[in-house]
Amino acid sequence: MEKIKKKGLVIFILGLLSAIGPFSTDMYLPGFKDIAESLDSTVSHIGLSLSSYFIGISIGQLFYGPLLDRYGRKPLIYFGLTLYIVASVICAMVFEADQLIAMRFFQALGGCVGMVASRALVRDLFPVEENAKIFSYLMLVIAISPLVAPTFGGFVTAYFGWEAIFICLALIAAATLIGVIVWVPDGNEPDTELSLKPRPIIKKYIRVSKVPKFYTYALVSAISSSGLYAYIAGSPTLFYDIFEVSKKQYVVIFAIIALGMTFANQINTFLLRRFSSEIISFTALLFQIGAGLILVFSTYFSWLNLYTTIAAIWIYMATQGFVYPNTSALSIAPFSRSAGTASALMGAVQLGIGAITTAIVSAATTDSALPMAMAILICGTTSTLILLAGRKRVEENPYLEEAYTGSRVAKTES
Repeated sequence: MEKIKKKGLVIFILGLLSAIGPFSTDMYLPGFKDIAESLDSTVSHIGLSLSSYFIGISIGQLFYGPLLDRYGRKPLIYFGLTLYIVASVICAMVFEADQLIAMRFFQALGGCVGMVASRALVRDLFPVEENAKIFSYLMLVIAISPLVAPTFGGFVTAYFGWEAIFICLALIAAATLIGVIVWVPDGNEPDTELSLKPRPIIKKYIRVSKVPKFYTYALVSAISSSGLYAYIAGSPTLFYDIFEVSKKQYVVIFAIIALGMTFANQINTFLLRRFSSEIISFTALLFQIGAGLILVFSTYFSWLNLYTTIAAIWIYMATQGFVYPNTSALSIAPFSRSAGTASALMGAVQLGIGAITTAIVSAATTDSALPMAMAILICGTTSTLILLAGRKRVEENPYLEEAYTGSRVAKTES
């Protein structure tokens, strides 16, 4: 019984590590108007702080991957979370919008270690056949953040000011850091022979990227989740400016939509007993396309109203609860020694595409929901086509790590 409790606690802390990213975006969304007014800016300009955050996460993960393999998981977690805490405090002290945008980049550089390390630790600590189920549990913790974070962020903004949101984020990271120190095992031993020179690192990333199972499911995960980032970027303008909802209504809507992901995660763990991750992912992607079509046609023909918008986005969010945990598990399954590098590359691709999508939607969304709707449809359709095109390559190629990543060759190069 004690072992089960400890396992559950470790999974929960890994979930918190993964959830630092969503908390960092969802918690301050209700305060966009207050932040814009306080910093003498606009909601759309403050939206660029989302893009800078996603860019920071994307770049940071590429650096953390090799470092996690070279020095071990926990030392890098200590460094990253400390950087995140310091940057969060500085975010609360800025007096210009551009300063917030810049500091969000550094906040992301620190926080992204949790996203990379948590995926690598899942691969280290649990059997491969359990990874999809463990990712579903992590996703459940992540899915709670859109339910709790906006509500909490709205409350904090109303009573203490938007600056207090970033102080709260710093405290959450500090609590997570303590949990990692006390309860999370170390994971794989550091690979002390791994070179950190640019050339071997780049070669290792290239080798990882050539594994068919990796690039197929990493791209599917990245492009599919970009629809989620399109929604996050477009939601303040969509609900505040187009539908003119109040702050309280916005928080309730955000929570209702987030319930879709929570609901799907619960079902996913059950479906994995009967169906493969591949089948579940493909079916969910078809529903993504359907949700995108509803949004696009409803917007284009002016059928769109608040309730149809919530329903369609709810469906899309629910599919993320199926697609993300299964494609994440499938993409890093070929790796053991290089799990940190593979996790970092997957995360960098995901957040890089997400950052681009966020920037485009933030710039294009003015008085119409069409840019957000089109982004969601394009992301769902493209990820489905990639999955169909990559299936044959995955089936034809074995995925032993040594066959592709050249882990033995990498040692020689170091």
